[in-house]
Amino acid sequence: MSHLTRIEPLRSSNFDAHHPPSKELIADCVHCGFCLPACPTYVLWGDEMDSPRGRIYMMKKTQEGNAPLDQTFRLHMDNCLGCMGCMTACPSGVQYGKLIEETRAQIERNIPRTTGDSLFRKLLFATFPYTTRLRLIAIPTLIYQRSGLQTLVRKSGILRWIPPRLAAMESLLPRVPNRPFRRLPERTAPSLVRRRRVGMLAGCVQQVFFQHVNEATARVLAAEGFEVIIPQSQGCCGALMVHSGLEVQALDFARNIIATFEAAQVDLIVINSAGCGSTMKEYGYLLRDDPAFAARAVAFSAKCKDISEILCDFSPLSQRHPLPMRVAYHDACHLRHAQSVFDQPRRLLAGIPGLDVVELEEASLCCGSAGVYNLLNPETASQLGDRKVESLLATKAEAVISANPGCLLQLMSGLRRRNMHAMPAYHMVELLDASIRNVPLNPS
Repeated sequence: MSHLTRIEPLRSSNFDAHHPPSKELIADCVHCGFCLPACPTYVLWGDEMDSPRGRIYMMKKTQEGNAPLDQTFRLHMDNCLGCMGCMTACPSGVQYGKLIEETRAQIERNIPRTTGDSLFRKLLFATFPYTTRLRLIAIPTLIYQRSGLQTLVRKSGILRWIPPRLAAMESLLPRVPNRPFRRLPERTAPSLVRRRRVGMLAGCVQQVFFQHVNEATARVLAAEGFEVIIPQSQGCCGALMVHSGLEVQALDFARNIIATFEAAQVDLIVINSAGCGSTMKEYGYLLRDDPAFAARAVAFSAKCKDISEILCDFSPLSQRHPLPMRVAYHDACHLRHAQSVFDQPRRLLAGIPGLDVVELEEASLCCGSAGVYNLLNPETASQLGDRKVESLLATKAEAVISANPGCLLQLMSGLRRRNMHAMPAYHMVELLDASIRNVPLNPS
């Protein structure tokens, strides 16, 4: 079934019959308002329809056939970052993540977009999930960055005159490694006694532009007694498609990932990107209708762990050496809210001697990255990024730490807007790696 295939509407509902937002999940919302201060768009605008309970109310009215599935509906759903901050704040346990993802799939099937919006989205979804295409794009980007042209373009002010989405793409460009086609070895042996055989998700953007994070992840796991398997044939996990309502593509990616790691015969699957992890842990729900994969998906998801979870589940084997610096830890939303992983990264950082970890004000509020939200909605994302950077600078930290590549790019972009080029941003695992190896941190 193509994601553009129109399905007949449900009787008495304006949603189609394929996985409409669940009436039972909608009914869980008692409209208490605890979600309001946790919602980035409500915090910015104070508009009830751009709050979680407002969006759920719109879903309910559309489900009942009392409101149309129209452009106004689409706009308010598109405005949602999908950060899941409301789920952490909700006392009723509303599963907003399932509701917004099913609603977005309805939107993609049933509500047309403008030609420009549609083409831009197709460009993103035809590029980001495919590492070969990303590597090809990395070559001209490398020349652009190393030749000095990027510095010239940014100083010239020309970016103020191009379409905001294209300007956002330029401002969020990661630094391309010198060898973008390089791959990590398929197997990394444990440095000490072998504890488990773990598979490692390499990611899409991660394995091309954040090679250093994957390398640090493999080294830390090996130092802690894990045999690390990185299947070379692995593709995208489908997280971007799930969060954007492209259900058919997401299902295909999920099936391929499951089959790839099943063939690798690993005990656990380690993930160092929060958005990927939250989706992979929900494969059982995503593939619930697939008789060939439903049970396999549940078993697969049970093996998925964030890098911080795995390291906290086992006592440390390797010595931590001092890293005397003050850092601010930023929670990735899909780690803190979607996966409820909050304490583990802090425990790991606390185990590094000399490291002073400080918390941010409004720590639970999204930085504005949210997958490709900062490309699709650059103005809103920049407002949230600037707000986060204000909190960051107030800590007087020397560096910012997170556990998601999108957050790191968003924070670095916000710091550049404040001319704070000297403040580096690191993935949490980079600090562990430097402490274990007793080497200085490399600038990011």
